[in-house]
Amino acid sequence: RNMASKLAVDAIETSTKVHFSGFHLDSAKSNHMAASAEEEEQQHGQPFVIGVAGGAASGKTTVCDMIMQQLHDQRAVVVNQDSFYHNVNEKELARVHDYNFDHPDAFDTEQLLCSMEKLRKGQAVDIPNYDFKSYKNNVFPPRRVNPSDVIILEGILIFHDPRVRDLMNMKIFVDADADVRLARRIKRDTVEKGRDIATVLDQYSKFVKPAFEDFILPTKKYADIIIPRGGDNHVAIDLIVQHIRTKLGQHDLCKIYPNLYVIQSTFQVLTYLLLLFWAPSLYRKASGSVYSGVDFCKRLCGVSVIRSGESMENALRACCKGIKLGKILIHREGDNGQQLRYEKLPSDISERHVLLLDPILGTGNSAVQAIRLLISKGVPESNIIFLNLISAPQGVNVVCKRFPRIKIVTSEIELGLNDEFRVVPGMGEFGDRYFGTDDE
Repeated sequence: RNMASKLAVDAIETSTKVHFSGFHLDSAKSNHMAASAEEEEQQHGQPFVIGVAGGAASGKTTVCDMIMQQLHDQRAVVVNQDSFYHNVNEKELARVHDYNFDHPDAFDTEQLLCSMEKLRKGQAVDIPNYDFKSYKNNVFPPRRVNPSDVIILEGILIFHDPRVRDLMNMKIFVDADADVRLARRIKRDTVEKGRDIATVLDQYSKFVKPAFEDFILPTKKYADIIIPRGGDNHVAIDLIVQHIRTKLGQHDLCKIYPNLYVIQSTFQVLTYLLLLFWAPSLYRKASGSVYSGVDFCKRLCGVSVIRSGESMENALRACCKGIKLGKILIHREGDNGQQLRYEKLPSDISERHVLLLDPILGTGNSAVQAIRLLISKGVPESNIIFLNLISAPQGVNVVCKRFPRIKIVTSEIELGLNDEFRVVPGMGEFGDRYFGTDDE
């Protein structure tokens, strides 16, 4: 009977525990995801890196110059991939017209990665100053580049190596017609590099055009933004600069508040959250063999702020079936009139980690009320994770200053609040839109 009772208790506990549906992780994937979460934390305080790629003479330099001009109030610097060409040896120099400068092997990517690593760590670096007449990088003194808030990486193959791509917060591909690129290249190489037209055309047909089709054009798929017509597209560049300023605002907030995490992908948000509660574990099969996996190591519950927060419950249940959920209703009257009207929370919430669900963080007043309630119920501040989709900088400041030990995980930080204390540009009244009660 005792054995039967124990089995029954184990079955009940197993059925009520949080478990994961659709996630089958081997140890390698688990380690990789854990490393990704660790890298996310390490990115606080690092520069905002923008990659600008495209074909030769597509207008990349013009685009970079226009971005730099509009970011005049930011510490920004451009690092050109052209600076990292390998030196041409004597044998290659004798047949330099047969040397392919548009092939990935022509660049010293390892030196580029080393320089970027130093800049990301806040160290000044000496960037080679490549001479396109002698094909050497030691003819002129190197260029000293100091650490900056914004680093623009520019080059034809800057998206080719995944290690370089992974450094970038934003990737831009400058697109231009092949005839336009050829005309610009003829003008540039004859005037700036002292080459004759026949040599330029021969190099274009032998190396430039095939390399564009084989190596450069395929990297277009990695771009977050594609600019047609290059530097002539002023509207696109203005929009990009506005977007960069928004991202820099997020970046600055992450530097100020180490407990703020901005993760664009919803799947990555959930993965990051769940990694906080997984631990490696060994399991024994009925056959006696042992295999490694992951186990849920901490007690967890969700608390939604009615009613917008309820829109996030299904996604949480999809990942954590059987999770306990609580509710908090806070009535809002204007900006400062926040009044707690209803709360129903798990009886053992003080022993659990809490995911506080509210898709919009505006002024932060509702969040402060909800967090105060959780703390009054015995939940340690460090056990609260505030999960939302869109945040205003004002709300982030209010919550992070008031509760420095909680974690805030969001997917976007917008420009701010309007006169009605709504997030702009935002998405209106989230609850009305989600539940279909928006008259508009």
